[in-house]
Amino acid sequence: MTEVAMVLFSGGQDSATCLAWALDRFESVETIGFDYGQRHAVELEVRKTALAALRRDFPSWAPRLGEDHLIDLSVLGEISETALTRRGEIAMQANGLPNTFVPGRNLMFLTFAAALAYRRGARQIITGVCETDYSGYPDCRDDAIKAMQLALNIGMDSRFVIHTPLMWIDKAATWALAEELGGKALVDLIRRNTHTCYQGVRDKQHDWGHGCGTCPACELRRDGYLSFASAPKQIQS
Repeated sequence: MTEVAMVLFSGGQDSATCLAWALDRFESVETIGFDYGQRHAVELEVRKTALAALRRDFPSWAPRLGEDHLIDLSVLGEISETALTRRGEIAMQANGLPNTFVPGRNLMFLTFAAALAYRRGARQIITGVCETDYSGYPDCRDDAIKAMQLALNIGMDSRFVIHTPLMWIDKAATWALAEELGGKALVDLIRRNTHTCYQGVRDKQHDWGHGCGTCPACELRRDGYLSFASAPKQIQS
């Protein structure tokens, strides 16, 4: 029986790297994305070009890359008062969290991904959350993901395994993982065809990709790329 994996794919660097990680390991991989009223909704369009580029540039992975699912979670944007679902300045809040934190977002994403995985016969669920080099979101932490896995398995009487390939690595190591999985071609694909910028800027091209260059998401991606690019490369024998 074919092992099916479901990857939470936003169209960003982290989820693209996780998608490559899954394609390298599983026979059949499907993707799921969410429209939750995010201010950087351009990522929903970028998803399509990134998936097309993966199929074109990686013929060994193309047969494994199956159906893409886009879920309407606009209700999340309607009930959220955050800098990712409303126009406003990105800033830190009094509780120590950035106002880009959307409460319940990753928990809802995983719940809907598991519900779809249940129907599609997928046991493996892959998400790009990380608590090593991140913005402080509590629903990205390892404890939260482990708790969700337990709750989903009990609530759906299933045996889901939630994989978090990036949980304990920083952004520089995420770039390095992409290179390990798909070489320079994958790094270049991620640079050109993924989106991270919270402002939704696509008309500014940098070495590390498109973006405003000043929002927290751009800064993390840029600093990680610069660290990765300047690191000594191993010479293959």
